[in-house]
Amino acid sequence: MTTPIPTTRKHRKMYFRASSLGLTTAAVLLCTACFSGNQDGEPARYSEAEPTPTSTYTPSQSVGDGPQAPNADEVPENPEWTPEAEEAAKQVAEDALADFARPDVEETQWANDFARWLTPEATTSYSTVDPANVPVSEVTGPATLDIDETNGFGVIATLPTDIGDYGVQLLRQSQDEPWKVNRLYPPEGTK
Repeated sequence: MTTPIPTTRKHRKMYFRASSLGLTTAAVLLCTACFSGNQDGEPARYSEAEPTPTSTYTPSQSVGDGPQAPNADEVPENPEWTPEAEEAAKQVAEDALADFARPDVEETQWANDFARWLTPEATTSYSTVDPANVPVSEVTGPATLDIDETNGFGVIATLPTDIGDYGVQLLRQSQDEPWKVNRLYPPEGTK
């Protein structure tokens, strides 16, 4: 049975907003399923073809008095790259990788320390990691950033370690939100 398109202007606007939200949600879920790592539960490995994300904004789909999906004019503006934003991104990358690079730490402690730096998606991806299998044990230098001035939502940080350069994908939702780690990219050839 086909649902008729509402005839009043107000109802048409709500109908098309809900329809486009459904399509957007379906596209996000499809993309998430395609890029969420391998079937063994391990995080995906570094790939040159993977672009830096342009936004991490996810509209709410709650009903009733809860938050609703935003109008197009409510989508957050692209955050600016300021010296403070750069330093904050570098610090989060360094601290997160330092917490990750501890294969001798007890599993629960390791998971709790590392999880505080992660996006919700990364928390899920890295929840099955056994720290005893972590190949890196020391960060040996400061982070450098590969900044795209047109994208203030995400950046890749590179950090030298005892086994080579690690990549750290960082995301933020707005200028005032903290950077979070979304994915780690070990040096090529590392298992």
